Amino acid sequence: MKKFLSLALILLTFALTGCGNSEKQDGRLKIVTSFYPMYLDVLNITRGVEGVDVVNLTPPQTGCLHDYQLTPEDMKTLETADIFVVNGLGMEAFLDKVTEARPDLKIINASDTPKIVPILEDGVPNPHVWMSLTYSIEQVKNILSKLCELDPERAEKYRMHALEYVDELTTLRDEMHISLDMMPNKDIVTFHEAFPYLAAEFRLNIVAVIEREPGTEPTPQELADTIEKINALPVKVIFTEPQYSPKAAETIARETGAQLYELDPIVTGEAKPENLLDYPDRMLTNTLTLIKALQ
Repeated sequence: MKKFLSLALILLTFALTGCGNSEKQDGRLKIVTSFYPMYLDVLNITRGVEGVDVVNLTPPQTGCLHDYQLTPEDMKTLETADIFVVNGLGMEAFLDKVTEARPDLKIINASDTPKIVPILEDGVPNPHVWMSLTYSIEQVKNILSKLCELDPERAEKYRMHALEYVDELTTLRDEMHISLDMMPNKDIVTFHEAFPYLAAEFRLNIVAVIEREPGTEPTPQELADTIEKINALPVKVIFTEPQYSPKAAETIARETGAQLYELDPIVTGEAKPENLLDYPDRMLTNTLTLIKALQ
């Protein structure tokens, strides 16, 4: 009943605020992004392009959108949007509600490209593809391609900025490979399922995952299994995430003597224009953390 009332309130919000924004007279383009990684991609493509506004839908500290519920305020934001950029692969579980309420809204699915091959977990795609530098680059290229189709008048500027950002990410990827490919220890224990693409990119081996979903405490048997796997490792390290409580990881660390480090899935951050290089900066920090932990 609560979900029904929530949906009814969202639909009522649309009814009160009108249908679509095709009657805009100022010529401005409003692009809404679903969460922080998509915001950073679009921000780098559109930076400094006159007449383009980029707005991130979800609050700065939302994190992954696995269980996120749209609010009436979110729907007001989408009501005035021209384009909605999403990660896809199931990350935005609320997308059906958006398309139901705004069937005319242009949606760019950043992962909808044959160059991104999802990692399946129990038959379900893992959506954290931006944690692979290669796939992050493909997301930027895909967003660029679709954006140029939808807004051809600004296409040349979009391409110029996207090329600069892709060059930045490509250089970072090459530097990360130089740093990580020859590391003698490749076994890692992560907090949740945010890092399979990072592991695949740099040939890391995820031995165990503490919480399959953030906020879902591991069972006693899962804790015991993880402790056993860590005790068998030559280098005992556990990677927590800055967005979530390290309580379960701390329990395992006490039992195994493992050291705790942070890996950042880069799902939170302030949606500010000056954060253009936040993704490569934080990926570089992740690299330094892995080097320190796995030596």
